[in-house]
Amino acid sequence: MSSEILGSRLEGSTLIVETADGPETYDSQFLVAAMLIYVARGSGQIEPEESSQIIDLVEEHFGIKGAASLELITRALSEMADKPTLVNLLADLAPTLSDQEKEDVALMCLKVVAADGQRDVAEMEQFNKAMDAIGVSAEITHRAFDRYFEQTSPGT
Repeated sequence: MSSEILGSRLEGSTLIVETADGPETYDSQFLVAAMLIYVARGSGQIEPEESSQIIDLVEEHFGIKGAASLELITRALSEMADKPTLVNLLADLAPTLSDQEKEDVALMCLKVVAADGQRDVAEMEQFNKAMDAIGVSAEITHRAFDRYFEQTSPGT
C-alpha cells in the first residue's frame, strides 16, 4: 500500500483518494472511526478502556457487530498511520454529515475522552481540533455535552 497521496475528490458521500497503488475510498463510517481514534490518541496512546469504548460505540452507532466493526477500526488505525495527511482530507467528508450526525460524533468523542477515567487536556484539545475539522458548531458541541452529562449524571 502506498502512503503517498497524489490527489483526492469527493463523489457523493465517498472520499476517493488517489495513491500510487490506485484509488482508495472512505465513507462516513470511516470518518467516524478515524475521529474517535484521533481523539483517543490525544494523550499520546490509546488506552485499553478507550479501545473498548471505540469498539462499543462503532458497533452501536452503525449497527455492525464483531469482526466488521473491528475491521473498520483496524483499517482506520492503519490508514491514519500510513497516510498522516489523510486526517486533513477526511474533513472533506464533513458536509455529508447532518447536524444530528455531527452531534452524535461529538458525543461519541466525549465518551472516548472519558473512557479511561482521566481528565487529559491533550485529549480535549484533540476533541476541539476534530470538531473544528469537521465543522461542528459551538451549538452542536454544547448539545453533545448536554447529552453526555444527561447520560452520565448519577441518578439518571
